[in-house]
Order: sequence, then C-alpha cells, then structure tokens
Amino acid sequence: MHPEFEKYLKENTGLTEDAIHHISSKAFDKTLRRNELLLQAGDICRYKVFIAKGLLRTYSIDANGNEHILQFTPEHSWTLDVESYDKEIPAETNIGATEPTEVLLWTKDDFNRLLSEVPELTKLSQQVISRNIYYSKQRILTTLSGTPEEKYDDFIQRFPNLLSRLPLRMIASYLGISIKTLTRIRHNQSQR
Repeated sequence: MHPEFEKYLKENTGLTEDAIHHISSKAFDKTLRRNELLLQAGDICRYKVFIAKGLLRTYSIDANGNEHILQFTPEHSWTLDVESYDKEIPAETNIGATEPTEVLLWTKDDFNRLLSEVPELTKLSQQVISRNIYYSKQRILTTLSGTPEEKYDDFIQRFPNLLSRLPLRMIASYLGISIKTLTRIRHNQSQR
C-alpha cells in the first residue's frame, strides 16, 4: 500500500483500513521521469491515475509545435483523459510528468469493480468529478474573459505551491499568454 494514497483516503473518506487495503491492492505503481509521458495523444487512456508524489500536466501540441497546457495535476489528485477512457477512443491529449512523479494506476475493469464493491469510493469519485467540473468552468470563464494579469492572479491563488516547481514557459502556456507578457506581469507585481 502506498503511504501517500493511504493518507489521502484517510483524510477524504471514512473508509476502513481493510477497504483502503482492498482499493490499493488493485493498483500498480509507476514512477515517471521528468518529461516522461504517461499517455500519448493517439493512444487509448486505460487507467484511472492517482498522483502520489510529483506533478503531471495534460497538454496538446498544435500543428506549429506549440504546447497548450490544459491542466496541472499535483500530488494527491486524480487525472485521466476522460473521453478516451470512457469511450475507449484515442486520446487527443498527452499526460506527462513535469518532474519525477509517482502514480498509482487502476485498469477500468478493476476500478469499476471497486466502485461497485466500495460505496464510499463511489462517493469520493463523484466529489472529485464535481470539483473538476466546477474548476473547469471557472478556468474557461477566466480564460475567455480575464486579462493576462487576472489569469496570472487566478493561477497564483489556485496553485501557489506550483510557481517554484514550473518553468515560466509552462505557466505561460497554461495561461494562454506569451512568456514576454508573463515576464512583464511578474516584473510589475514585484515593483508594487
């Protein structure tokens, strides 16, 4: 059993030790090096992913080779390419490690079985989905209507511990602004 996953479940559910052990026993560990892909666009997403340690990013690359980051997923979070996983179709995004990362993976069959066997896991799963939908809506609104400064302020408020873990180019890509604009915003904020 992975201690970080056990800690996460104890903090977020009322599961018994036996239930936690049962859920953990169906997962397998994987360690990713910095920049290693967990999922490559074109492959089918076959796993529910829990990040025990480290940081993943979900991104696409356009025809000009530009990276567009959709989300960062730090430790004690879940991720996957939802459409690829649910429909068993090729993913349109990549999921890769931005730093050395440890993940736990469950196959779709194993996770679905766990959902039917452990009602508390179903409740947790629904809470995670609801939070992700809420966050995605907020992110879309900020992306569509926010100024570059507002986008950066929102990023700082949501992910204060990620600033020192990410290169500026990734933050700029996530915000949908140029590195030059991000550098200007950071400089102006430091002058205040």
